[in-house]
Amino acid sequence: MTMTTDLPATPAARRSAELERQLTEDPGRFRVLTGDRPTGALHLGHYFGTLHNRVRLQDLGVEVFVLVADYQVLTDRDVAERLTTHVEGLLLDYLAIGIDPARTTVFNHSAVPALNQLLLPFLSLVSVAELGRNPTVKDEIAHSRQSAVSGLMYTYPVHQAADILFCKGNLVPVGQDQLPHLEITRTIARRFNERYADVFPEPDALLSAAPLLLGTDAAKMSKSRNNAVALGADADETARLIKGATTDADRHITYDPELRPAVSSLVLLAALCLDRDPHEVAEEIGNGGAAGLKRTVTEAVNARMAPIRARRAEYAQDMGYVRDVLRAGNERANAVAEETLQEVREAMGMFR
Repeated sequence: MTMTTDLPATPAARRSAELERQLTEDPGRFRVLTGDRPTGALHLGHYFGTLHNRVRLQDLGVEVFVLVADYQVLTDRDVAERLTTHVEGLLLDYLAIGIDPARTTVFNHSAVPALNQLLLPFLSLVSVAELGRNPTVKDEIAHSRQSAVSGLMYTYPVHQAADILFCKGNLVPVGQDQLPHLEITRTIARRFNERYADVFPEPDALLSAAPLLLGTDAAKMSKSRNNAVALGADADETARLIKGATTDADRHITYDPELRPAVSSLVLLAALCLDRDPHEVAEEIGNGGAAGLKRTVTEAVNARMAPIRARRAEYAQDMGYVRDVLRAGNERANAVAEETLQEVREAMGMFR
């Protein structure tokens, strides 16, 4: 059993449910674009939130492109610190969880010039007002680390549209909060097709129903808050982090995310690792208190992550192979991007 939470009955959720049905019937008609910014180590929240879903889609037979968004590191930072280390860490995590480079294309922004060149015509298809109204951009600007907002931050949704449309992605796994970004991509695709020629699909959202895992401090789990268990953490580090996790004063363990968010998030983490219902896990711990809860969580996480850690350590012994995976993915992405850019130039009547 895979633990999820129910999505609200919105049009986007109903469409996503229909897409899930189509995925099982005809996975070959879908091309998925997803990815991560290399700003730090991937953690358990990433694993249960997005990473294992990529492997699921890959194994269904969907063509998957995974972007290492190195240029987008600069959206809310002045410089891209420790970029090579973070990129290699992402690659190790991808391979360890089961991403197969023979079936999934892993590539990075800075290695695919034709992708980034799509940003120019795409910017002509949206107004400054439309970008300014985007709620995700407004939130990212509000939480930006920069003293002034850069042009890259402001145009982030358009760059994201280039990420999706360069490979003619027609399905994008997103959370509810990312729907405005995807709507800009759909708008750009539609306007380009109407103004020039029918080149791009209007990608659909595959909504994530993944449960929310809190960090060890009971705040949002984040790479930058040092409140997460990294996929690359060993058993001892995992035990130390979970031992220091926030709980509450009630010794009896229950699963009640609304009233006991910190305790419930730990219970949920154990349940996800064990493929069990969190209410059952909480009932078994019962009066074991915070110590019993943390012991259960530690054992469950370490058991679930052990084979992933072993594969990660094995890949880390051959970083030449790991870099070759990215090089091969970049070659594949470049070929796709060049073909798309040529279509765009022809549709726009550009002189060649």
